[in-house]
Amino acid sequence: MTDTIAPTRPAAPEAKPWITAIAPYVPGRATADNGRPVVKLSSNENPLGTPQGARTAFRDAADELERYPDASAAALRDALAAHYGIEAERIIYGTGSDEVLHLAAGTFAGVGDEIIHVRYGFAVYDIATRRVGAVPVVVQDDDYATDIDAILAAVTERTKVVFLANPNNPTGTYTSRTEIARLHAGLPRDVLLVVDQAYTEYLTPEDDDGALELARTQPNVLVTRTFSKIFGLAAERVGWGYGAPALIAAMHRIRAPFSFGIGAQRAAIAALADTAFVRRSFEHNLVWRDWFVGEIAQLGNAGLRTVPSKANFVLVLFEGALSAEAAYHALMAAGYAVRWLPGQGLPHGLRITIGREEEMRAVVDVLRAEVRNAG
Repeated sequence: MTDTIAPTRPAAPEAKPWITAIAPYVPGRATADNGRPVVKLSSNENPLGTPQGARTAFRDAADELERYPDASAAALRDALAAHYGIEAERIIYGTGSDEVLHLAAGTFAGVGDEIIHVRYGFAVYDIATRRVGAVPVVVQDDDYATDIDAILAAVTERTKVVFLANPNNPTGTYTSRTEIARLHAGLPRDVLLVVDQAYTEYLTPEDDDGALELARTQPNVLVTRTFSKIFGLAAERVGWGYGAPALIAAMHRIRAPFSFGIGAQRAAIAALADTAFVRRSFEHNLVWRDWFVGEIAQLGNAGLRTVPSKANFVLVLFEGALSAEAAYHALMAAGYAVRWLPGQGLPHGLRITIGREEEMRAVVDVLRAEVRNAG
């Protein structure tokens, strides 16, 4: 009789190879290297803060900390349905829109499948794709903007999901209603189109990209949104998605039962109702984004330029003597944290959140001084 030799087992649990291939998400800086607090212009938060009604609703919920939140988030879904004219039963919620993006990948893709996203896209797309063992297919841009033809050309029989942010992060670029419709029309019916609208409230009404209506009428479109940006609730991580009943029902199977607390739900409802705060935030962003772009244009001879943005941030490209890295460190030394993104293929760019007036003026002053020093 031949003795059998038991296979050698690893000495410790081993992560799946598609997990070890993930580059962890790196959040925007809020402190300098020495721990000194700085003005945070690195995470696209609302510089005007949070609606007072949302603060009050959150504080009032402190009397119920011993209670689980409503697992269906019925009151929030009803408020969203009334506000946007959509059906509450077709809304799913999550811990920020990030969780909804992960739910989409985890529900409709798996090992060996392909998920498409653009070259300069939100870092979570790659993470959500690799997390489920799917293969990220990265398509080239059109001068930092989304190239619909490149996306369509990348579709194969293994494609299951397409992620597209509009406006896009970190570039701020916008894809028109016509182009979104063309992309959807060109996709196979079994491919899920996820339109990430985290920054949609910064668009003017005429720039509505039509994705919410596509999600209402088409079986393979999901729209995701968040309360972290214009509504000023980044700390509470309230996100949601809207799509066909079959999509939402499938995603509910893997959704965490309690994504955020009672206070977060009530704060979100109050923030949604404060249309004056949202309007004020929109107008502030429009004024100071345009001002900032104009100021950077005056530094064009030094190799600085901006990518056209319709979001609450601007991507500044450094193509002259002053490098993005040097500008990043100079701004940090002056007390301003912005987002330098070499890990996303943008070592020559800084994504700068539109802050308060005095913050934007100070950032421009630092950049002007650094341009002179580099010249």
